[in-house]
Amino acid sequence: MTEQTNTRITGIPVVGVPVTDQDRAVAFYVETLGLEKRRDVPLPQIGGRWIQVAPSGADVTIALVPADDDKPTGVETGIRLGTPDAAALHAQLSAAGVGVGELLQWPGTPPMFAFRDQDGNRLEVVQ
Repeated sequence: MTEQTNTRITGIPVVGVPVTDQDRAVAFYVETLGLEKRRDVPLPQIGGRWIQVAPSGADVTIALVPADDDKPTGVETGIRLGTPDAAALHAQLSAAGVGVGELLQWPGTPPMFAFRDQDGNRLEVVQ
């Protein structure tokens, strides 16, 4: 009789976003969006570096991974970032030249908007 291991999923620590230029992506996510860089180490196996950014205090990070044929840019990431004031952040990002969508304010839902990073990857902000 063999003993069976009970392996299970325990969380979502990292979400990957494909980028064409990791330095440019770090500048956008850190300087423009205000996220903090948590990790930046060489990783030749992926053709670049392993870079993780996140909002201050957040448990889940975003990995800025080198794009390739299997990981193209310009994708709907499904990532929703939180903010206490969607209208103010919308105005701030718009003034910084970020391609932001309309600020949506529907009854019964929190204010939200979409934006695209430097590689056309789509993320959203929700209040």
